[in-house]
Amino acid sequence: MAAAPANPRTGSPKAQLPPCYYEGFLEKRGAKEKVARRLWTCLCGNTLYFFNNSKDTHYVEKLDLSGFVSLIDDPSRDRNLEAARLNLRMKDGEIKLTAPNLEARELWKGFLYSVVDLAVPTTLTLLPGQLHMLKEVVEKEKMRRKARASSRAPSSPLSLPLVGEIPACFRPVSRTEAEVLLERHPDCGNMLLRPGRDGSSLAVTTRQDLNGSVFRHYRVTQKQQGGYIIDVENPIPCPTLHDVINALVEKTAGTLQPFILEEPYEENITFVSSNDENGERTLHCAPTGPLSRAPSLPRKQVGTDRWTLRSQTRSPSTSPRSFSPSGSPSNSMRRLVLSPSPLSQSLTDELKQKLEKRRTCQD
Repeated sequence: MAAAPANPRTGSPKAQLPPCYYEGFLEKRGAKEKVARRLWTCLCGNTLYFFNNSKDTHYVEKLDLSGFVSLIDDPSRDRNLEAARLNLRMKDGEIKLTAPNLEARELWKGFLYSVVDLAVPTTLTLLPGQLHMLKEVVEKEKMRRKARASSRAPSSPLSLPLVGEIPACFRPVSRTEAEVLLERHPDCGNMLLRPGRDGSSLAVTTRQDLNGSVFRHYRVTQKQQGGYIIDVENPIPCPTLHDVINALVEKTAGTLQPFILEEPYEENITFVSSNDENGERTLHCAPTGPLSRAPSLPRKQVGTDRWTLRSQTRSPSTSPRSFSPSGSPSNSMRRLVLSPSPLSQSLTDELKQKLEKRRTCQD
């Protein structure tokens, strides 16, 4: 009995993908998958592309590394004793990967870190030749991103002043980006307003499901005397952009609904720290308790307190310029008066003896 045909591949041909920096077999298991699958994995640009085998030309899955959080070794044992596991944590979940051996896992970590950080990792156990490969990958990826940014058509800013308030379904995206948004978030609506390609008009992009996604794009131009027109076979005049959206909703009996994407915000402060020993990155959650107040500094005092501060910082016994009030001898003078030196004492005794001899001679 013939085997059932595989699912049709919808990925782009391999020739259209970014340059491949590293490839090999990896076992992949997502957060919602119960069984791992052995897939030929290619790191092209900053995206992982998964193929059923190395000869396939169309990928079956892809993983954009722009949502990268951390990459941690998994010490658990695999049925294959030589295999080495690691956990790839993304913003939207965790993916478990298994490399054929420890050396392959270390290489995958090196290439992934190089593409994500655009820097060669220094905490991995790699040979000089492998480090040179990573350095070349970093340079190629920097050049690829720079060329992509310069060749990408700039989003045409609207050169026309908009009449009235802008609808909530307006998104400053291109035609392709609008299609991706509508297909990725079907529950948020199926119609959005965006800038036109020429920058002097607007466009409405819609998505409906008919054995797959069906996209339509409608041009919206602004009249010189005010208001807008939906450029279809029978043009539809509208006073404001809100009326443009409402007209399309009414014409389709509510089938088209404005695209309103409520993007969530984080509830806790998180940060990523790196282990200096093994280079592993971990996502931490900042403490939620109240901030501890820093101790208040003492107030500055004026007047005689300045002299007090100086007397505390400078010892009067060691400083020759220590301050003492007028009319009172300093400590050094007191020692000179109260305790004369032995030399001065001997001179005084010798003078007394000479004076006594002179007196006796005169007598």
